[in-house]
Amino acid sequence: MPQHARDPYQVLGVADTATSAEIKAAYRALVKQHHPDAGGDDEAIVAINAAWEVLRDRDRRAELDRGRTVRTAAAGRAVRKASARSSRGDEALLAWLQQVYAPIDRLLGQVINPFAAELKALSADPYDDRLMEAFCAFLEQSQAKLEKVESLYRSMAAPPSAQGFSLSVYHCLSQVKDALVELERYTMGYVDSYLRDGREMIREAKHRRTRLQAERRRLEI
Repeated sequence: MPQHARDPYQVLGVADTATSAEIKAAYRALVKQHHPDAGGDDEAIVAINAAWEVLRDRDRRAELDRGRTVRTAAAGRAVRKASARSSRGDEALLAWLQQVYAPIDRLLGQVINPFAAELKALSADPYDDRLMEAFCAFLEQSQAKLEKVESLYRSMAAPPSAQGFSLSVYHCLSQVKDALVELERYTMGYVDSYLRDGREMIREAKHRRTRLQAERRRLEI
């Protein structure tokens, strides 16, 4: 409502380029509309009269305009600074996603995705040396990929806007690492519980990776 606005121009509902005649006409119209005798209230009339006293006086209006110019310039600088900070934040996030998360996701996929087929091949006869050697080779290759993942993860800190996402990536990595430990134990002694635990960890890591990919799409900038 005009009567609640602090700026005299807003109170009278005129532009800051309004002529003296336009300001006077707006003032008279508002007085008629809000005068207590016409059903208005004292608060409205006080605000309208205060605005009129400022805008009718050339010097007071000029002082008001100078103050508005300064505030507008300051607001513009603040907006530009905020925009620059946002732009830098977007650039940092994009760099981290491209240089850290994307290669990590590919490497994790190279461990998680082939696992089911590798395990199926071994299950034909876990005691067959040839099959077990192939499975162990897969585990060794997977371990090497995870070492690359850890190196990538440490290579660049995630920007503040991706801290939570980065932590989820680390949890996925940790789960795959733990799975490989359990699977390695199985190859040493054929204890079924190690195989079962490793398989469940890989399965959960696969779900985590899928959720991360969905969250990554929500981070598009």
